[in-house]
Amino acid sequence: MPVRLTPPTTLSPVIRRTLLALLILAGLLLSGLALVATVTIIIYPQLPSLAVLTDYRPKIPLRIYSADGALIGEFGEERRSIAPIATVPPVLKLAILAAEDERFYQHPGVDTLGLMRAAVANLTSGGRQQGASTITMQVARNFFLSSEKTLTRKVYEVLLAFKIENNLTKDRILELYINQIYLGQRAYGFAAAAQIYFGKELRSLTLAEAAMLAGLPKAPSSYNPIANPKRARLRQHYVLRRMHELGWIDDATQKSAQQETLRLHSNPNEFAVNGEYIAEMARQIAYERFKEATYTSGLRVITTIRQADQAAAVAAVMRGVLDYDRRHGYRGAEGYIDLPKGDNREEAIEDALQPYAEIPGLPVAVILEARPTLIKAYVRGGNQIDIPTDGLKFARAMLDDKSPTDKRLRTGAVIRVAHDARGTWQVVQLPQVEAAFISADPRDGAVRALVGGFDFGRNQFNHATQAWRQPGSSFKPFIYSAALEKGFHPGSVIEDAPFVVPASETGSTAWAPQNYDGKYEGPMTLRMALAKSKNMVSIRLLSAIGPRYAQEYATRFGFDADKHPPYLTMALGAGAVTPWQMLRAYSTIANGGYRVEPYLVAEIRDQKDRVLARFNPRTAGDEALRAIDARNAYVMDSLMQEVVRRGTAAKAMVLQRSDLAGKTGTTNDFMDAWFCGYQPALVAIAWVGFDQPRSLGQGETGGAVALPIWIGYMSKALQGIPETRLPQPEGLITASPPAIDPHVRDYLYREHMPPVDPFSGSTSP
Repeated sequence: MPVRLTPPTTLSPVIRRTLLALLILAGLLLSGLALVATVTIIIYPQLPSLAVLTDYRPKIPLRIYSADGALIGEFGEERRSIAPIATVPPVLKLAILAAEDERFYQHPGVDTLGLMRAAVANLTSGGRQQGASTITMQVARNFFLSSEKTLTRKVYEVLLAFKIENNLTKDRILELYINQIYLGQRAYGFAAAAQIYFGKELRSLTLAEAAMLAGLPKAPSSYNPIANPKRARLRQHYVLRRMHELGWIDDATQKSAQQETLRLHSNPNEFAVNGEYIAEMARQIAYERFKEATYTSGLRVITTIRQADQAAAVAAVMRGVLDYDRRHGYRGAEGYIDLPKGDNREEAIEDALQPYAEIPGLPVAVILEARPTLIKAYVRGGNQIDIPTDGLKFARAMLDDKSPTDKRLRTGAVIRVAHDARGTWQVVQLPQVEAAFISADPRDGAVRALVGGFDFGRNQFNHATQAWRQPGSSFKPFIYSAALEKGFHPGSVIEDAPFVVPASETGSTAWAPQNYDGKYEGPMTLRMALAKSKNMVSIRLLSAIGPRYAQEYATRFGFDADKHPPYLTMALGAGAVTPWQMLRAYSTIANGGYRVEPYLVAEIRDQKDRVLARFNPRTAGDEALRAIDARNAYVMDSLMQEVVRRGTAAKAMVLQRSDLAGKTGTTNDFMDAWFCGYQPALVAIAWVGFDQPRSLGQGETGGAVALPIWIGYMSKALQGIPETRLPQPEGLITASPPAIDPHVRDYLYREHMPPVDPFSGSTSP
């Protein structure tokens, strides 16, 4: 029976359109797959090697440390610390994953749904792209690609992500991300960011801090908690919310973290030790050997500085300089700004204060309201303060309506403020004078503290090592030491009386030197003359031994002969020295006569903690370093102890120690003020003066200006150190004290013992 074929039923228009659309979509999908396959075949083999990932060698800056491990400074374009994945706390890992890639441990390098969303956005926005990169894709971009937002770069990024996932473990990829990502403030990696923003190691981060850091990769500038605290807080809350939605933290933990007050570093460039001059010296030493690799290979320079000593030195210099500055009056407002109005007032004030230098301990502020008994001020960083009457005493004259208009303290005036000893705010000012301080162990030369100036940011010139200044009377001990070798002794009596060197002898004009206080006491022993810093005695003593002999003798202590011309003015310290030289010279006496070289860098280590360089100092006791006779050092120590006990440095007796010695120094017209002193285990040098030499002011002597800095430091540095003295060497004869000096016993070299009474008043041996 024949089969009859019936014609097909006609399809409705809707079905036809649907089928057509499906066919077109299938065609597009097949074409897309073919295109992807073709691109993969062509591009994948051309992808870069992953050697940079498998042999990860990031740029790690040079870091400078104190002897006890505190960070002093770092140098390099990228501030980075490497954190192995095992040391990253779980709270930070979860915060990062919540913010950047919650499915990191599930996807194969590319989150398909996220990528499709980004592709659609890219096609519909003219090449502008929206996020959705996984952590693996970000690693690919950070190591191999540019930041341009194009479809081509995205294709490379996806293919690289697959390649990375096929060659590295998930933990290794996350470790690379954690150490490489930029997080603002020149911080690369979360370990560096934790230090810069919070001053912490990763293991010490709280959940709130971890969430704040985890929010930074998206936009480090926009979410910087220092520059944009409000936006940073919003981003932090987003991260915490995502962690809660993913079930990684509970309600109470989320709420607690959101309410936690974060303690940020207001100055992200601060280090544990205030030692910028030290850091720069250490940098130069490292660069001299390692050149450009110094800044990228993770070198660690270990200095001889002790953190507590450095803190004491910095505090003593600041206090001493500010005390001096206060004695010479308030100079007026540092500047003026127009106080803005409106909702963004604080931000506008911060912008206006930006040009004013950040000085540790002396924050800049602007006056919001000024009355004779009260100033209301805004301190940079957001704190508003009241300065009461007691805090206005120093600046009161500039609150008067009759004060100069360009110096007057009024609304909008920029000032400096500080806390006094009671914690009350007071008006202060930036000092114009400079200072230097340096201390070291005289037994091996290890530098324990160094302050090269009042503030490194304002003046990078290192006065401790580079400033050639007249030493004044602080040079006298070396004239006296030379005289001991010529047969003089502490009991030798010399006339303290004025005299004039005629023009015929000077070759120009007559020279009529004077004692600094204008007083003359007639015949006196060398011991008393040094204690009272008598210029006339020093000049007569130098004349007796000969200036050329004294010039040559001074080189034993490390002084440059050409800086000390062989004239009688050398007795008054008219040559030129640096504080570093004075440290070496006084150490020679303090350690019993050995010329020990001061040094700052103990060793240099690489990133893997291997020692690359080490300084092995030659120490006191090595007779090859003998500079002066042990008896000479002992007698000079005795003489300079007298300076402290009842001479120009008697203020130092406030330390209540009997083993201190030293010498004040004041130059003509009070241009330089020195105190150089020691205890047998610690030598310290303090200097104060202006960069462009001018008078510090009448009566501003070494004892008035520099000695308080030395005392301030030693009061901290000598805590817990027992009193000690140099052992008395053989070859000294103890002499009975003469009537002129009844409270001391004196010493003579055995071979210099005169045949007559040594206290006969002779001015020559």
